[in-house]
Amino acid sequence: MVPGILLSGYLLLGATPPKNTAVKKAPLKPTILLIFTDDLGYGDIGTYGATDIRTPNIDGLAQKGLPFTSFYSGNPVCSPSRAGLLTGRYPRRLGINGVFFPESYTGLPASEVTVAEALKQRGYATGAIGKWHLGHHRQFLPVQHGFDSYFGIPYSNDMAGVVYFRNNDVVDYTVDQHMITRTYTEEAIRFIDQHKRGPFFLYLAHNMPHVPLYASAAFEGKSKRGLYSDVIEEIDWSVDEVVKALKKNGLVENTLVIFTSDNGPWLAYDVDGGSAGPLREGKQTTFEGGMRVPAVMYWPAVCVSPRSAYRLRLNLKPLL
Repeated sequence: MVPGILLSGYLLLGATPPKNTAVKKAPLKPTILLIFTDDLGYGDIGTYGATDIRTPNIDGLAQKGLPFTSFYSGNPVCSPSRAGLLTGRYPRRLGINGVFFPESYTGLPASEVTVAEALKQRGYATGAIGKWHLGHHRQFLPVQHGFDSYFGIPYSNDMAGVVYFRNNDVVDYTVDQHMITRTYTEEAIRFIDQHKRGPFFLYLAHNMPHVPLYASAAFEGKSKRGLYSDVIEEIDWSVDEVVKALKKNGLVENTLVIFTSDNGPWLAYDVDGGSAGPLREGKQTTFEGGMRVPAVMYWPAVCVSPRSAYRLRLNLKPLL
């Protein structure tokens, strides 16, 4: 599979075309913002049935764009899913069948072509912010895989490698996990401001809502369903902040915004593990709840009426 902006490790299925579908021709070189959450369940967003978690900003994008109802991750755990997303290859063909740890000596091979490398060849600036989880040794980090810049934590936030990297170097060994989502949001806004002349591809990969859960003081204890809900509502706030940055810089009209998750919820953690809604099981299983994830795509220049993006993937073909 050739890497491209069809979320190259995923199956885009299940969208039913509404009557009088109105879709414009895709503009040349849109800005691309991919927001990737960690362990977010199918039932954790209002659009997909959540009634006790407030996600008005994500729901707003879904109402104006396209919410996918049968959208599948490449694998039910973190590292293989991310490898499939970024390369467009089945994780097993990459030899990545489980998660990497801080003691791992391997990672995403340099021989693999990522979507960032493919877009750089088309004149895109590329940035990665957030969780990487594809190896922490220099040859495996984002800057060696087509990203012009990287800021984030190389592993899950329950592992020993909770440090902030800037490009190829550790810049902070004392990460306040309450501030991770806010810190990533500020970094994303800064990237958008610096690259407003475009085109750019920004991969914003949140560590949350992977356990252990943390939210900033502005959100902790403020939601209806405990800490997990606090975390999701802060992610929803983050989505709004980065979209506002796109609007401020006159970019939102021709930006493809993609919001999704790496796999299903970690049900073993009960109320801290999210919900798969009506689906069976969750993370670490190949049942629907483990691999069927929420996914919203929003692209105003193409989607000119609510839920009119049935042919969205056809407009993406020129970018491959």
